[in-house]
Amino acid sequence: MIPGVLVGHHHRVEPGWATGTTVVLVPAGAVGAVDSRGGAPGTRETDLLDPANLVQQVHAICLSGGSAYGLAAADGVMRWLSERSIGFRVGAQPHHVVPIVPGAVIFDLPMSEWGNRPDASFGHAACEAAAESFALGCVGAGAGARVGSLKGGVGAATATAGAHRIGALAVVNASGEVVDRASGLPWLPSLGTSPVELPERKPEGLNTTIGVVAVDADLSKAECQRLAMAAQDGLARAVRPAHSMFDGDTVFALATGAVPLAEPRAFALDALCTAAAEMFAEAVVSGTREATSLNGVTAFRDL
Repeated sequence: MIPGVLVGHHHRVEPGWATGTTVVLVPAGAVGAVDSRGGAPGTRETDLLDPANLVQQVHAICLSGGSAYGLAAADGVMRWLSERSIGFRVGAQPHHVVPIVPGAVIFDLPMSEWGNRPDASFGHAACEAAAESFALGCVGAGAGARVGSLKGGVGAATATAGAHRIGALAVVNASGEVVDRASGLPWLPSLGTSPVELPERKPEGLNTTIGVVAVDADLSKAECQRLAMAAQDGLARAVRPAHSMFDGDTVFALATGAVPLAEPRAFALDALCTAAAEMFAEAVVSGTREATSLNGVTAFRDL
């Protein structure tokens, strides 16, 4: 994504399993924020991201399958960070820390046998795998993802906005479609320009797109929150309908602070928000394009 931000996956894709966990690690810490607009969110540690609250930085974002069960994956992320004395310092000794690990989950339970879902070991393993480069598609939290009638997955996009690098990562598991069923054309041309015939939609309720937008700018929590809000606009461009009662659409924002925000700040922040919406939309496209057919759910690339 951007310097100082690492991504790692751990998943199980085999008979009886199609689920996993993706971790976005910021070992040096980053200002964090969140915006949640779906009607059925599954989240952890999001209240502390309110600009009015004490903690200013987070150390990882945990994205996972497994519905509410999958929130347990963040325990493994906390263990990995605590083993390295990374966290919010609460005592005199180097290991007296509390890692700050907000998280969100997608509902992918029907893609696996009942009881097969991510636990703390998934989060720990995803941290072990974290690196600057990472795979896309049916990996990590996107292993069991679906977008409308098609297979979903993990997607990413990066760009330069003025003096800043901005990146987005999306786990695409939306109730809505990325392709207009009436015309057969994707909502965003970057996914394709020829009509496709979508498969019959199965009413299994696999919903929720979650993700992270990260920037190297020096932002406050309130400014970071504007990035997360803008990224949700990108989701609404790529998937329709978005933010339904059956989705838990949640986007986190991270600012590493490596590059000062230009003056006047409001104009520079607005440019970053514009880029955040564009990058998150393209990350949704990427997750759809990179996905492969699995468990009878057809991928866009196979149409």
